[in-house]
Amino acid sequence: MKEFSASTNIAASPETIWNLLTDANSYPEWDPGMIRLEGTIAPGEKVTAYTKLSPNQAFPVTVTHFVPNKTMTWTGGMPLGLFKGERTFTLEPQADGTTQFTTREQFSGLLLPIFGRTIPDLSESFQNFAAGLKKRAESS
Repeated sequence: MKEFSASTNIAASPETIWNLLTDANSYPEWDPGMIRLEGTIAPGEKVTAYTKLSPNQAFPVTVTHFVPNKTMTWTGGMPLGLFKGERTFTLEPQADGTTQFTTREQFSGLLLPIFGRTIPDLSESFQNFAAGLKKRAESS
């Protein structure tokens, strides 16, 4: 398995952050790595990401887990689980009124040894995503 993640504490409510995470059209405004995000972010819906890291490639995913204001998972990859990527977003309210935000992507499957070599180090991209979300949520 190959994994990337980022976490940050945001001075905003889970509802405020959730509204940003589920508004596909606004991603390019706060996510420095996103060109555009097409689709509706809702249970069972398909979303397609176009990123600055791979501008000529579409990354289609399905929203496979969705608990409003708490967590959601986007899943993409190949049939039969030969290669799979799962990105999870988690919001945990803190006692001081802030929210702990974590995003994690795990890559797995029989073809991971082949495709895994082509996946660049996404650590900085994940950190930038979390920082962009924090800045946008705290300015709302």
